[in-house]
Amino acid sequence: MAPMEAILHQAGVIAYRMVDGKIQVLLVTSRETARWIVPKGNIAAGSTAAQAAKREALEEAGIKGVIANSIPLGMYTYFKKLPSGERRAATVEVYLLRVTEELKEWPERRQRKLAWVATTEAIRIIEEPGMVPLLKRLAEFEGSLVNPEGGSSPELQSGPPR
Repeated sequence: MAPMEAILHQAGVIAYRMVDGKIQVLLVTSRETARWIVPKGNIAAGSTAAQAAKREALEEAGIKGVIANSIPLGMYTYFKKLPSGERRAATVEVYLLRVTEELKEWPERRQRKLAWVATTEAIRIIEEPGMVPLLKRLAEFEGSLVNPEGGSSPELQSGPPR
């Protein structure tokens, strides 16, 4: 087994928006294999995981938004293929990001495709198995994001329902 320092620590987002009273989530393609994934990447020294997640959303998908809770929706692990060809274990902290702005230009615009899809479609097409439980969790409480009681969604108060 690889030593603990060999495990990469990453952060990512499930970016969502409201269209006609329904939640849509944003998937992006990976650069190397064009698999459908969520924006994610390494956490730079001096950054929090939430800050890194927002940075990756901007760089990979050209979106800005609000992470209303410093507690991630969840975590998953996968094996990242490095440029050297080595495969390294990575853990990803995943945050909910409510999209407030979509940019026309961003750093990786020509390297990735984007797709806004219903949560159920995201569950079907995402190619990171560890993300499926997190997307299913979002599907369980997305109604409270669409029709929050009292004018604020649960994510703004104490994170998604557990």
